[in-house]
Amino acid sequence: MSGMGQVWRHMRTDRSIAQSKLDRGTVRRVFSFARPHRRLITGFLGLTVIDACLVVVTPLLVKRIVDVGIPDQNVGLVLWLALAMALVAVFGAVLAVGAGYLSSRIGEGLIYDLRTQVFAHVQRQSLAFFTRTQTGALVSRLNNDVIGAQRAFTSTLSSTVSNIISVLVVGIAMIALSWQVTLACLLLFPVLFLTSRWVSAKLAGLTREQMDGNADMGNVMTERFNVGGAMLLKLFGRRSEEDALFAGKAAHVRDLGVRIALITRIFGSTMMTVPALATAMVYGIGGYLAIQGQLTVGTMLALATLLLRLLGPLQGLSNVRIDVMTALVSFERVFEVLDLPSSIREKDDAVALPPTAARVEFDHVAFRYPRAEDVSLASLEAVARTETRDTGQVLHDISFVAEPGQMVALVGPSGAGKTTITHLVARLYDVGGGAVLVGDHDVRDVTLESLEDVVGYVTQDAHMFHDTIRANLLYARPDADDEQIWEALEASQIARLVRSLPEGLDTVVGDRGYRLSGGERQRLAIARLLLKAPAVVVLDEATAHLDSESEAAVQRALDAALEGRTSLVIAHRLSTVRQADQILVVDEGRVVQRGTHASLLAEGGLYADLYRTQFIDDLPVAAG
Repeated sequence: MSGMGQVWRHMRTDRSIAQSKLDRGTVRRVFSFARPHRRLITGFLGLTVIDACLVVVTPLLVKRIVDVGIPDQNVGLVLWLALAMALVAVFGAVLAVGAGYLSSRIGEGLIYDLRTQVFAHVQRQSLAFFTRTQTGALVSRLNNDVIGAQRAFTSTLSSTVSNIISVLVVGIAMIALSWQVTLACLLLFPVLFLTSRWVSAKLAGLTREQMDGNADMGNVMTERFNVGGAMLLKLFGRRSEEDALFAGKAAHVRDLGVRIALITRIFGSTMMTVPALATAMVYGIGGYLAIQGQLTVGTMLALATLLLRLLGPLQGLSNVRIDVMTALVSFERVFEVLDLPSSIREKDDAVALPPTAARVEFDHVAFRYPRAEDVSLASLEAVARTETRDTGQVLHDISFVAEPGQMVALVGPSGAGKTTITHLVARLYDVGGGAVLVGDHDVRDVTLESLEDVVGYVTQDAHMFHDTIRANLLYARPDADDEQIWEALEASQIARLVRSLPEGLDTVVGDRGYRLSGGERQRLAIARLLLKAPAVVVLDEATAHLDSESEAAVQRALDAALEGRTSLVIAHRLSTVRQADQILVVDEGRVVQRGTHASLLAEGGLYADLYRTQFIDDLPVAAG
């Protein structure tokens, strides 16, 4: 039965994997992952070997009953042999349960080890990695490929060992009983083997196409069923076109399913026919030899039973290379992620940044975004990666100082480099030249955890987990109590709203917080920031895309959040940064102007142009 299971699985395997070469380095790493489970694996293999050896016991007991017990009318012997057969069956069942338990312990343990290592490693990747990586492909590595790797130590290992032992033991027993019958039966095996290879090749392509079709359907559903996609569909009213698009993809998958079912049915019929022919050959040749007195009836029956237990393992062994290579390919795909170094590394001698560090300095900073091959894997990107060129210099000789408690505003046209500057403060990227200092420490010399504690962010699209308001706030400070949470909510101008909700703090905010309005999400993000209480605050257009009323509420919350803290503020609406201690005008990666609101208006240039564009009516008043 295990052989049949292998055959069905092999039919859906891409046979091009068989052309792959064994990488000794990968094999060594695989064994290193197995080392913590070596005792369980040893016990598992022991039970598998014993179970494989049991396959010959029952046929030999049948031979003894037919050849000795019945002719001699020895009732006691027949009963004892029948009892032995029952005990073998029970013992086999116990072995199967034990092997299944050990297999699950090994498999789940390996899955746990791989998943936790990949998850921890991915979390420590730079932001550049996530800007390029397709989330679904990355999740697949944590699910499908990890499970594929796990099979190497459960189904692949056990079936290979079991099949080898079964073929050896059964083959020796059959040859010992009658080499003539054994040889004649094995002549049918090539028919089964060739049929299996043909069907496998056909199904590999069809199944791969079916998987791609299912992936296309999944992508369509994922994009249309999230909040943004559903809103777009409803706003543009393209329901009929969407129905037709999905129906076409579903029909393609349906047709492939019919073809796959037909081919598997053909193979299933072959799998039933060949053993039947082999059995007929055993009874035909064996019966003839029994009539000639060269073979006993019990031997003939034993041969027929053993034959059925030989074909499955032989078929399984014919595909063992594909089995092994499939598992190794899964391991290689997991190792590919684990081997991708993070461009943001913490030094061995990194120091902890004091929690009160509040001075921010950019000292002749230059920056260019890393190349694709340096930060990501082509196999994890949505489309095939083609660009390998350098992105070019993004920031040029950026220098400024934000003293403790000061607000420094960054203004300028879109794409000027403002957000990139703020990303360097929290070391989301590393500078290419110069240095970024927080509290007079180069951010590359401090521990990442201490830097994350000192710097807090509020962006224009504040992300919320699909969880409760309480859980989203506690993400910033897990030890905060309800009193501290409510203080943060009061300061962020959203406490009244939360109190009005039926579930209060236990209200679920929905996917990405979409059950809340934009202004409510922003104020909740500010409450999260207040709970964190960082010394340095970065606001990346936190009031962008809000209506006037929401902007006013968020601005009041921001005033509370910024009080006594050093802040870097990116502002599209210049009215929000009139009171900044210093305004930096950024254009094409350079600081082209700096000063206060009044001095920059008096100076003219880009800032005055931007201000005039937004507040043409206010300009004379401000200038006067």
